[in-house]
Amino acid sequence: MRAQRKPAFIGLLGILAAAATATVAATSRPPSDDPIHKIRHVIVIMQENRSFDSYFGTYPGADGIPMRDGQPTVCLSDPQRSGCTRPFHDSNDLNRGGPHGAWAATMAINGGKMDGFLAAAERGRRRCADLNAPNCFGTTEIMGYHDSREIPNYWKYAHDFVLQDHLFEPVASWSLPQHLFMVSGWSAQCSTLGDPMSCTSAIQRPDYPKDFERGNARVHEPGRPDYAWTDLTYLLHANHVSWAYYVMAGTEPDCANNLDACPPRRLAAHTPGIWNVLPYFDTVKKDGELGNVRDLRDFYPAAKNGTLPSVVWIAPAGDYSEHPPALVSRGQAYVTGLINAIMRGPDWDSTAIFLSWDDWGGFYDHVVPPRVDENGYGLRVPGLVISPYARHGFIDHQTLSHDAYMKFIEDDFLVGRRIDPRNDGRPDRRPSVREAQPLLGDLRRDFDFGQRPRPPETLPGGTVWNGISAQ
Repeated sequence: MRAQRKPAFIGLLGILAAAATATVAATSRPPSDDPIHKIRHVIVIMQENRSFDSYFGTYPGADGIPMRDGQPTVCLSDPQRSGCTRPFHDSNDLNRGGPHGAWAATMAINGGKMDGFLAAAERGRRRCADLNAPNCFGTTEIMGYHDSREIPNYWKYAHDFVLQDHLFEPVASWSLPQHLFMVSGWSAQCSTLGDPMSCTSAIQRPDYPKDFERGNARVHEPGRPDYAWTDLTYLLHANHVSWAYYVMAGTEPDCANNLDACPPRRLAAHTPGIWNVLPYFDTVKKDGELGNVRDLRDFYPAAKNGTLPSVVWIAPAGDYSEHPPALVSRGQAYVTGLINAIMRGPDWDSTAIFLSWDDWGGFYDHVVPPRVDENGYGLRVPGLVISPYARHGFIDHQTLSHDAYMKFIEDDFLVGRRIDPRNDGRPDRRPSVREAQPLLGDLRRDFDFGQRPRPPETLPGGTVWNGISAQ
């Protein structure tokens, strides 16, 4: 099935912001007869670094790797070797991926030819001190793809629920900008601490922890990183909508320049980083909601007891993230454990799970990203919708990005109010309201709210994280 296409003025600003905030807080939820409100829990599970073609490029009915008689028709030239390399089935559990910063995206897309992936991988690989190290970038490996033999549970979710085959990362860059977009619709650098109007777009080098400043002499002033612009939790808090950001303790692997092989950095609920960005947002601190960023171990009893917040984001640590060189099987088992926990709990009948991967990780994809504003979109990534109201075996061909998650949350819990600097009470200089982009599809189409809620479908192989990092 196919979906249908689809500072003199500072004081005044403060007064306007307060007034707008009061208006937001006074807004009531839409009438209960809107079927979207059958969803009372939205859970975003964000994994790492896989392109759509690398996971679902051969999924039946999807816009996958161009094939003829079962053989790929695309073949990318390799600047270091004669001939070219075609996409191929990769049965390896450990993949190395490629560089995936803004420069690598530009090189891979190559003006819409989508043939620069190997060139980008070769450039990244030249920076590796040990070419055989697992965390060194691959070369031809980035042309490999998996299927139901390696990721049976992901393919099972696609078969029984919804697969999105035109879901794009919000911006053509690496993990940190993606996670900023996921919770705020923007990635920026703010020149003045605490001033949203001082923030300008930064798709490669927003503020990030000093540990990620490898080789950069920029001076870090106290109080940074500082994300002064508005994020979604500001509106959720004003409307008394509960939320949580669950973080697995462990490590993060990425470098800011996406070229060097980085030593791992610590990640935990109270150690903000590139996958745990909300503690750096001014609104989270000012609203007194730092405690909503929690250890992942708190998720499982909440799912079991029916005490999940309305909006949930879940971030892994490196070992379980599928970010190369993390094992694909370990990431799938961890995600299956999360979904099984939700399905076994009393909140299943009112839940929508959005599962995706934050960026393409250097892996090949053949679809040219559309352009919506000066910042994106980036490359295509896998997307799955799992819910008792999800359509069965539906492939959604709408143009989507992770901005669609915010749009759905806003439609469900916030009367359709957007993170819009013109009326949200916190002006900033974001170039567009991502949720309002005409090109962006509507996730409502992935649901049949008229159907009887589907029973849970727990899958084998799921693991529950116990707080101990994998070895």
